[in-house]
Amino acid sequence: MAFVKEQNGLMYRYDAEKLVIEPWGENSLRVRSTRLAEMPGCAEKAGLDSGNTDDWALLPQKSCNTDIKISDEGASIKNGRIEAKISKIGQIRIYNQKGELLLNEYLRSRLDIKDRTYSSLELEAREFKPIIGGDYEVTLRLESVNPDERIYGMGQYQQPWLNLKGMELELAQRNSQASVPFMLSSLGYGFLWNNPAVGRVSFGKNVMTWHAESSKKLDYWITAGDTPAEIEEAYAGATGTVPMMPGYAMGFWQCKLRYQTQEELLQVAREYKKRGLPISVIVVDFFHWPLQGEWKFDPVYWPDPDAMIKELKDMEIELMVSIWPTVDRRCENWNEMIEKGLLIRTERGFRIGMDFQGNTVHYDATNPEARDYVWKKAKQNYYDKGVRIFWLDEAEPEYSVYDFENYRYHLGPDVQIGNVYPLMYAKTFFDGMKAAGQKNIINLLRCAWAGSQRYGALVWSGDIHSTFESFRNQVAAGLNMGLAGISWWTTDIGGFFGAEITDPRFHELLIRWFQWGCFCPVMRLHGYRDPVKPQYGSTGGASCRSGADNEVWSYSDEVYEVCKKYLFLRERLKPYLEKIMQAAHDKGTPVIRPLFYDFPRDKAAWEIEDAYMFGPDYLAAPVLYEGLRERKVYLPLGARWTNAWTGESFEGGRIVTSSAPLDIIPVFCRDSAKLP
Repeated sequence: MAFVKEQNGLMYRYDAEKLVIEPWGENSLRVRSTRLAEMPGCAEKAGLDSGNTDDWALLPQKSCNTDIKISDEGASIKNGRIEAKISKIGQIRIYNQKGELLLNEYLRSRLDIKDRTYSSLELEAREFKPIIGGDYEVTLRLESVNPDERIYGMGQYQQPWLNLKGMELELAQRNSQASVPFMLSSLGYGFLWNNPAVGRVSFGKNVMTWHAESSKKLDYWITAGDTPAEIEEAYAGATGTVPMMPGYAMGFWQCKLRYQTQEELLQVAREYKKRGLPISVIVVDFFHWPLQGEWKFDPVYWPDPDAMIKELKDMEIELMVSIWPTVDRRCENWNEMIEKGLLIRTERGFRIGMDFQGNTVHYDATNPEARDYVWKKAKQNYYDKGVRIFWLDEAEPEYSVYDFENYRYHLGPDVQIGNVYPLMYAKTFFDGMKAAGQKNIINLLRCAWAGSQRYGALVWSGDIHSTFESFRNQVAAGLNMGLAGISWWTTDIGGFFGAEITDPRFHELLIRWFQWGCFCPVMRLHGYRDPVKPQYGSTGGASCRSGADNEVWSYSDEVYEVCKKYLFLRERLKPYLEKIMQAAHDKGTPVIRPLFYDFPRDKAAWEIEDAYMFGPDYLAAPVLYEGLRERKVYLPLGARWTNAWTGESFEGGRIVTSSAPLDIIPVFCRDSAKLP
């Protein structure tokens, strides 16, 4: 017989294929298929915190009561609100508790005319295309059961659309792109592509297609829920939640590319205190080290980091230090790391990953020994001096040339497992800090994969342009990241590059971005501003130039006054932030989320892409276009809304025109809530 009940799950076998469907959390199923001799796995080799050896993003399976039925016509497995039915030719259909079809495998075959699958196309739903001498290209095809379906999540892509239906996305990590392959559907299901291979997904009107360029198996997780919140909470239960955010991280973070010396950084911190301005974190950016791969302060420009850190702590400012995964061939650790196999390899040509400020290769974060090595260096040179938060930059990792097939990790080829790198990078420092006794761990990364949140990853949107167009992209990116499970997310306020600090047009953009930053999970000012400063020195990290000043007083008086207003508002919001950060920690609730998350029964709320909820109480509507001094705002049905600035009150279910002078971001308070 093709079907076998195996422990708590269902197995189907036909020819070389082995298909396993099993419960994985409440109202959720995991589906795996392979054509290898055994179901493969390598998470144990990587040191992931999973129950089996092939769980990747998923936490250990929780026991569930399932209902499994096998007959001559097929089989079914039911777990709470979700049920999978498999025909005798292996086609899978997935239903919710109402009997509504959620997903249907796209199979076109001559195998069985009675099963309504007769077709001359001969297209497999689960296709394993052999790579000669290797594994498989894997493709999963699912029919679109409703062309009006709306799809959200999937991580961070530099485009302005929140609804991803009709779009094709690359499943790969790049600077400013984070592939986090979990999608939330308006039809009432969530779907995780549990495969870290490089590939693509197409959310077509007719067919949804997931593709991995190289893989040993097909693996996905699916859950059903009546509301987006139920789906997100089930996903958080399966992949983990963020730690509780420490109180200081809820305040304002000051950063620029880059403070060149210890004294320059301290002068900025002292000036914030002198002016009485709130500041929680200040950042030592990249190239404060002698060479890449020497994770320590350059003693020429940072002569007494212990004294610097003490002075900052006395001012109640945390110091965040930049870490890069790149290792320069000239650095003191190169020989030892290459001898021990701690670096990423190339399949052909000269071994090099990046050529920025030296020929470098990245440490192999998928190798437990490499993770331990890098953490010990960082602990000795930073953590033991009092640094409690790290900026884990270049987390994709970034390559000078994105030939994914040319790089090989401890766990296998980049094309097969490479998307897991940022998760393992976060794990490097999370595990080390946890072992040192730290709680409420948070580190800043430029990329993520599914499950990164449980390793304290705060993700920012990378090296983006200082334009209103880029600004609009970040709003969509942040909301979709939250729905992909990454509750902690931020941007470079003002964008990263392309801004002249004396340009009035940039001043307007900076003001609008700064206002929005006040209503983001983390409020962080950063950027590489023009004009570039003269080079400070010629040795070590000083070979890298620094941008113009980027403090709130570095621009015009008008910019300064608006920034002050929102700095103090952010401070007053801290008690509220604690509550919404607790929800992110407890249930995986996104800190910022589309209107439909809190108002799923309001059909109009599903169509709004330029406003969002900041926790349950505040609707924020950022001004996303140059020169705009008012904007239309949709207020969802099911609540009464009060303009935070004017006190005007409105019943929900309507569009209002909100005044937006340069110092105002439209914000509406829900029911009895007030802006502090």
